[in-house]
Amino acid sequence: MGRWAAYLGEELYLEEIVTAPCHSLIAQSHSAQEAKTAINGDGFGLAWYGERPEPGLYRDILPACSDPNLKSLCRQIRSGLFLAHVRAATDGATSRANCHPFVHGRWSFMHNGHIGGFERLRRHLESSLSDEAYAALEGSTDSELFFLLMVEAGLDVDPLGATRRAVASVREAAARTGIEPVIRLTAAFSDGCRLHAVRFATDAHAPTLYTAPFHAGGRCLVSEPFDRACAEWQAIPSGSFVTATRDSLTVVPFTAEQTPLALLVQPAGALLPQRRRSV
Repeated sequence: MGRWAAYLGEELYLEEIVTAPCHSLIAQSHSAQEAKTAINGDGFGLAWYGERPEPGLYRDILPACSDPNLKSLCRQIRSGLFLAHVRAATDGATSRANCHPFVHGRWSFMHNGHIGGFERLRRHLESSLSDEAYAALEGSTDSELFFLLMVEAGLDVDPLGATRRAVASVREAAARTGIEPVIRLTAAFSDGCRLHAVRFATDAHAPTLYTAPFHAGGRCLVSEPFDRACAEWQAIPSGSFVTATRDSLTVVPFTAEQTPLALLVQPAGALLPQRRRSV
């Protein structure tokens, strides 16, 4: 579990979201208001995009409020696309490898949620990974493994379909193991061009997700608002998949129905049909 914030738009200093606001991500590391626990002190991390296709990554096991390096970095780094996370551990020890965001190639990923019975499902899920994806697995969290399931399921081709198939993989593993699948998933991920987020749960307890315009046409996606004085925060409903570009924000329904990867290969210029609603 944890709290996170993501931004896409014109370049700004990371401190404008991570450290400076009254209810910044650092404040949420010790006094979250909408999380299962108020304390998110089991490490933190940043992933930001600049002139290279792969994101920069900085993670540590200290509570975010206790690390002066984080505050210094956020004062100096400017980026038009970044992800930031503070962690409350549920699965996996407190280690850098288990801190979010996770990075694979040009993709970055962070997660607030939980896969129920993960220790019983882990072997089944890991065995479904290719040798290359398994070799990329550094930590022991359900979040990182879910991210690599998405990569294997065609994240480069279609992020929405890959997320659906990753959820389906977890549900299928739970069925084989004989346990009730409980998935609570609010995640953000990016390829350096677009920012995606998903809010989904197999029960009625999907972790929170909000969005608001920010900084001259930019867009924030957050676990909880970092500025309660802003009246433009809107809650994203459960069962939603969000895609933000520098020009638009779309929200489409998200279900756990599996889409075969072969169906995602479209002729040049073809578009997959989507039902859209504005936020």
